[in-house]
Amino acid sequence: MSSQRSPLVILLAGPSGSGKSSLAERTGLPVLHLDDFYKDGDDPTLPELPDGSGADWDSARSWDAEAAVEAIETLCRAGRATVPRYDISVSSRIGEELLDLGRAPVFVAEGIFAADIVDACRERGLLADALCLRGRPSTTFRRRLLRDLREGRKSVPVLLRRGWRLMRSEPGIVARQTALGARPCGKREALARIAAARPADAPTAIPGPRSGLREGGRPVETADGGRDSRAERAGGSVPADA
Repeated sequence: MSSQRSPLVILLAGPSGSGKSSLAERTGLPVLHLDDFYKDGDDPTLPELPDGSGADWDSARSWDAEAAVEAIETLCRAGRATVPRYDISVSSRIGEELLDLGRAPVFVAEGIFAADIVDACRERGLLADALCLRGRPSTTFRRRLLRDLREGRKSVPVLLRRGWRLMRSEPGIVARQTALGARPCGKREALARIAAARPADAPTAIPGPRSGLREGGRPVETADGGRDSRAERAGGSVPADA
């Protein structure tokens, strides 16, 4: 990659259920899923919910921001990086995989905590843009609930309680992420800004089960030689990601 400038990252934040993952897939760019940097469920540093009913997976302290920034920097400097695979059904990392940017000049890193690393990425000269997807809280609630029910992430009562809590707090979530440096926008503006960040002649990845794709659309193999799919490993209860 010495013959071209180093790749840069577009951080895509937003409330859980705002459509970050699906929008990232639509860009045709390589995607780093930041929810793979959640801490393991037995990590003693996990924050607890106020009522003591379990870990607070919506807190930024449930996530390894330092490891995420290190992975992004490696991708920007070397064009490829070994990144974790996280199984939300068991709240644990289950392996690693190689994410190769090919010749892509920019890539997307998406997750509910993406805004928390805006400053770190900017200070290291890695940042192309930082966006926060926003919409109607009722729409986000419905999309998140349907996704979580489809993937069996938790029992219906738990999903409903969490959903109502997140819907009520959604304006504050967007305000916080905006204050951290992410531009609040809808999907149309987000796609336009992402398109503007990539040169017109930039190669496009072919979407796959995960967007860690090699140039030409070949999926990156996982550490065990298989092909990974977020949907296939999303059958558990926690955490609830983007």
